[in-house]
Amino acid sequence: MTTNRQLCIGLSLSTTWMKGNGWRHRDSGVENLYSSDFYVQLAKMAEEAKLDFIFRPDTLFLNKEVLGNSPGFGSLDPTLLLTSIARETNRIGLVTTASTTFNPPYTVARQLQSLQWISNGRAGWNIVTSIEGAGNFGDDPMPSSPERYQKASEFTDIVRKLWDSYPNESLVINRSTGQYADKEMVSPINHSGDFFSVEGPLNVPAHKSGTIPLFQAGASESGRNFAASVADAIFAATPDMASGIELRDDLRRRAKKHGRHPSAIRVLPGLYFFLANTRQEALELHRKAHAHLSQEHRYASVKSILGMDISTLPLDQSITVDMLPDQNQPVRSRTHADLLRRLITRQQPIVEELLSRPEVVGSAHWVVVGTVEDALSEITEWLETGAADGFIALPGGSKTSMELFFSELMPMLVERGLFRSEYTGSTLREHLGIT
Repeated sequence: MTTNRQLCIGLSLSTTWMKGNGWRHRDSGVENLYSSDFYVQLAKMAEEAKLDFIFRPDTLFLNKEVLGNSPGFGSLDPTLLLTSIARETNRIGLVTTASTTFNPPYTVARQLQSLQWISNGRAGWNIVTSIEGAGNFGDDPMPSSPERYQKASEFTDIVRKLWDSYPNESLVINRSTGQYADKEMVSPINHSGDFFSVEGPLNVPAHKSGTIPLFQAGASESGRNFAASVADAIFAATPDMASGIELRDDLRRRAKKHGRHPSAIRVLPGLYFFLANTRQEALELHRKAHAHLSQEHRYASVKSILGMDISTLPLDQSITVDMLPDQNQPVRSRTHADLLRRLITRQQPIVEELLSRPEVVGSAHWVVVGTVEDALSEITEWLETGAADGFIALPGGSKTSMELFFSELMPMLVERGLFRSEYTGSTLREHLGIT
């Protein structure tokens, strides 16, 4: 199968090369984790390569236990960080993250529309429902996954209505007549729902570039339904090509049921790559990145994901569907649980294989370990088989992976006609081909 489609590529600003012991490398840049200049430099590298966007994930809690030997997931506020980057870049999209579980919709709508103006049309919103952090926002326990997505659906609807409540077309700005805006075009939304009551209108007008693109990362049943109804792109956790094809086909079917064109939603798996000049060097990079994970840690990870203790089973015993606990029991991440359940249904892996899975050792992403040529071959195959519409670049092991990505892999993708050589637009909507 061949294709004339071009890839959609974003770079994660989550410093994935610092995972494990990666932060200890001399060139890791760990001292600059809370410096905006550090991220500005990464953004400029991504813009020089003509990437569609940079993306900043976010969490609203701090795992103190990991701080003894890891930076953990502490981070600058993503929207503030991307606002500082907006002033230092010109074309690249800026996708921030905002939780629908812990934020007021009016505040998020205002922050995003402000970023849209400051960046001149380059903002994007990664919609998350969060899986931890409830204790930082009151005494209520974390809602169930279905309830979080019900809230997310209402939240997103409110934000979009607020963006429409003060249309760009209402700005008359006629100095001669003294009319600033056509106030009849500005209206409250008067929303009253199950979770929110919001009057409106928003106090920031819509930007002339159009509606801000929406991104989403959930792959559970609730997450897929939600993404298919609103998302322009989904950040996918698809560790192998089969899961990528299944997710993309499923989302396209669901999008059609929601009255959308199947191609309106782009599937962008995280591509966690360990690149080196030889495959042996790349394998060593990957080994070192995960050497800190003990067998006990891996068993605990499986229990956290599936609610299943496999520590007493022989390493060569197969894990079968009938061994899985009740699918409806509470788990930390429904997305990760569903990924492992599908894997067990398809392959019945032995315990040893399950303990080495990317989802278990810390990533549910597509992993490439090898040379630049190996990565090019895999990316081409995923695109041609319909497993992906692009990817989110997650450099692993050391900064060497990122340097090879920019200096060698991106030029190869351009040469193959799989990616642009120059920007043809100046907004994120234009980069994504949203009309």
